Amino acid sequence: MDPKILIFMLLVCCSSVFNVGAQSYQGKWKLLKRSIGVSAMHMALLPNEKIVTFDRSEFGPSNITLPHGKCIKEDSKSSDCYAHSVEFNPATRAVRPLTILSETWCSSGAFSIDGTLVQSGGYRLGEKVVRYFKPCMDCDWEEDQNGLLSPRWYASNQVLPDGKIIVVGGRYQFTYEFIPKLSGSDRILYKLPFLKETRNSALVPNNLYPFLHLSTDGNLFVFANDRGILLDYINNKVVRSYPVMPGGVSRNYPSTGSSVLLPLKLFSTTDSDNNTSTPDAEVLICGGTAPDSNEKANVRVFVPASKSCGRLIITATSPEWEMEEMPINRVMGDMIMLPTGDILIINGAAKGTAGWGVARDPVLNPVLYRPDPRNSDESTRFEVLAPSLIPRLYHSTAHLLSDGRVLVGGSNPNINYKFSALYPTELSLEAFYPPYFTKTKPRPSIVAVNPGLKIGFKQKISLEFTLEGSVILSDLFVTMVASSFTTHSIAMNQRLLVLAFNNKVKKTSSGNYLVEGYAPETAALAPPGYYQLFLVHEAIPSKGKWIQIKQF
Repeated sequence: MDPKILIFMLLVCCSSVFNVGAQSYQGKWKLLKRSIGVSAMHMALLPNEKIVTFDRSEFGPSNITLPHGKCIKEDSKSSDCYAHSVEFNPATRAVRPLTILSETWCSSGAFSIDGTLVQSGGYRLGEKVVRYFKPCMDCDWEEDQNGLLSPRWYASNQVLPDGKIIVVGGRYQFTYEFIPKLSGSDRILYKLPFLKETRNSALVPNNLYPFLHLSTDGNLFVFANDRGILLDYINNKVVRSYPVMPGGVSRNYPSTGSSVLLPLKLFSTTDSDNNTSTPDAEVLICGGTAPDSNEKANVRVFVPASKSCGRLIITATSPEWEMEEMPINRVMGDMIMLPTGDILIINGAAKGTAGWGVARDPVLNPVLYRPDPRNSDESTRFEVLAPSLIPRLYHSTAHLLSDGRVLVGGSNPNINYKFSALYPTELSLEAFYPPYFTKTKPRPSIVAVNPGLKIGFKQKISLEFTLEGSVILSDLFVTMVASSFTTHSIAMNQRLLVLAFNNKVKKTSSGNYLVEGYAPETAALAPPGYYQLFLVHEAIPSKGKWIQIKQF
């Protein structure tokens, strides 16, 4: 019997979380690659449709060597001939080893306007490094050994309206800074006392990898441990403090929950000036665990993770948390925004916390969360989906692909690569197919985007598409999803907008359909850079088209 199937059967048998029985679940799984040679601790999808993923680099050999007998000299006595980063092609499943020179353990990242992955920080000699990976043929990592002012280990990144990247926090770092260092203000280290105020202790801070979301007013929402603020990062001023999230649960590393900015709905208009009001910004945070869970897990007492989720409209006059419960307890879950605007909650454990060997009861079932309508009950907003056969615990990742699948990889709760541990090091990649893949209704296909794939703010755009059968206008909308970087249950810079399109569909001379609308008005709504553009009809998305939003 396949050992993974045996593991799955044991988990179902022995854990109260996985009550499969005769239940029929939506969605399906497919193993894409048994081994890519590294455990996918960090992951990003480039605009050329390639996945770049990497592990840490200083804890011994991986399972893939550098090409052409290449080795990196570490010191006068040792060399490293193994790759700790790879490029993966989802279309062909080909793997190309890449060369990282510095330690990337628990680092952060985001994308520049031109689609370059900008990756920052890490451990020891990697803690001040900024790395760059361009979306080009046969490219490899480039590194700036002094790209940061302060050590950044367990920090978070977010793209800003001017295209710069803000880097916030890190272990023992109660500051933020900007990448790249273009002007005098970029070379300043800005204090953020909120990060010190929200840590539980120096050993178990529960506020690392803070959640960052760019609000629609251009300020930055920062959430750490159990509360959030709105930061005017330009003037280094906290402009709002939000209520503590109810429940007594810590939400950030190592009590790791996850967070998303819910879809930003731009208003349909027929006004040629595209005069619309700014939409509200609403944050969703799910999972996590008790503040002392990590300490207890280190003495082999595994506390159940939280089921709770909270929604907060951060632009409201008097914001209050609206709480609800997931059907499954979960810590270290990834929250991935699907092209439809629904949220996939995937990976993680039902007990314990993030860290080496301190989680139990892997959660194999993803959960789909439907944010709309607001007045629906939890039984209809949450849906438990088909389980994987592979536990994905500490250092696992997930990422949306342009075809609508979700790529899932990683999981290594062991200090080194260990394949006979309770939860072995996982080198595989698999794809989860959300329920829209199993529907019998036809899938739309985008034929062309006009005036092209480079679009300015407020610009009038049109999408030409094909669809078998008739178009149902009330079930048609267009979304765009920002490039993100995923690690440790955070998809940094993840953002989905529902674009403002007119409620009309035309027929082209070739018999295709055409819809017209507008690009986002401001860079606070959609920071410049690359986005995947989707057309959704009857809850089924097209394949994504890459577009670049920029100021012309």
